[in-house]
Amino acid sequence: MQGPARCSFFKALLWALALVALLQLLYLSLLSGLHGRQQRSRYSELFGGRRGEAPGRPSEQQKEQLKRALASGGRLDASGQYRIYTDMLGPRERAGRAPDLVLATHTSLSNLHQLQELVGRWQGPVSVALFAPGPAEVRLATLMLYALGALCGPVRQLVSAHLVCHSGDLAAFPELEDRAEFARLKACGDVFAKLARAGAGRRNYVLGANASYPNNLLRNVARGAATGHYTLVLDVDMLPSEGLREAFLALAATLGAEGPPDVFVVPAFEIRHTRRLPGAKAELLQLYQVGEIRPFYEELCPRCQAPTNYSRWLNLPPGSSLNIAYTVEWRDPWEPFYISANSVPPYDERFKQYGFNRISQACELHVAGYSFSVLNNAFLVHKGFKVPSEFHAQKDAENQRNKMLFRQFKQELKLKYPGSPRRC
Repeated sequence: MQGPARCSFFKALLWALALVALLQLLYLSLLSGLHGRQQRSRYSELFGGRRGEAPGRPSEQQKEQLKRALASGGRLDASGQYRIYTDMLGPRERAGRAPDLVLATHTSLSNLHQLQELVGRWQGPVSVALFAPGPAEVRLATLMLYALGALCGPVRQLVSAHLVCHSGDLAAFPELEDRAEFARLKACGDVFAKLARAGAGRRNYVLGANASYPNNLLRNVARGAATGHYTLVLDVDMLPSEGLREAFLALAATLGAEGPPDVFVVPAFEIRHTRRLPGAKAELLQLYQVGEIRPFYEELCPRCQAPTNYSRWLNLPPGSSLNIAYTVEWRDPWEPFYISANSVPPYDERFKQYGFNRISQACELHVAGYSFSVLNNAFLVHKGFKVPSEFHAQKDAENQRNKMLFRQFKQELKLKYPGSPRRC
């Protein structure tokens, strides 16, 4: 082949290759656009999202946040047994730099419906850790969190949600085949009603074979979202007194930084019937006088709450402001509910299922030098009286296992705090 002809051939070949590359780029661009339209179609078919629909639905940014949270694959806990997905509804934006009081709670799917009343009563930031013990539960948990974000404005505005599952399970974004799950969900109340039906007759600690409820891990996950804040760690089936958050922040603004570190004990009660949950101390006292309310764990473990000194607290007249009523010393086996700075030691995550999970935390606070100050007008109410017949069959065996672990834990505290004169 002559020189000019050979040159023309190579030019033609280069132009052909360039054209093929251009066509490939165009094809990939069209394919990407088609995939994006398909995903938007999936979103709209699952939860609408078209123009003219109800304003409570999530924005594309919120949907992308859920996708990012899931695409990360989560992170493993220190033991490597659990996978943790944080901020499933997107990180909450702080209104300012002043410290806030975050309510941190935990649950399995069976009690997630309790979140509705908790958020309504608290009216402030809530951090919830949700445990899903198997692939089917992980899928349902992801779907229900997506539904809450889509249809429940107060949840989306106030709640940071975190999913915890076994390390071998992976959460995925809802697919079109999940559409039937939500065909009748039109409003926030529908989502919580579906959760209540799904949880009817089920309990947190009854999770199936080889599944333990990691309550202390869940508490740490929920509390971890409140960095820089005060926290109140509660079980999801408890309600705080009305206005507790605002009243405590007003009290905290008057406290100095000097002196021993404090945690602020909130006395806990149980109510027989849940149709009338007291909001203020005066109402609680009325219900106490007629036997509708009693101290928390009064029937199951009176010693577990005795240092709170309920008789002294109940005889304090209701007041208009929140203050420290008195300070008590921890003694075994007290397990108070308390407000604290988020810098307190974490819960020991080896404790699972029933027994010693909160006692171990309070024990460490005592050894570490914390004081326990009881608040005068604040309280918590557990929905329903706690009675032995309500517990699962393995409760006593779990309690014995954790009792052995607690003995080991107390020995470890001597090494962790060698200069402390306090012991559990």
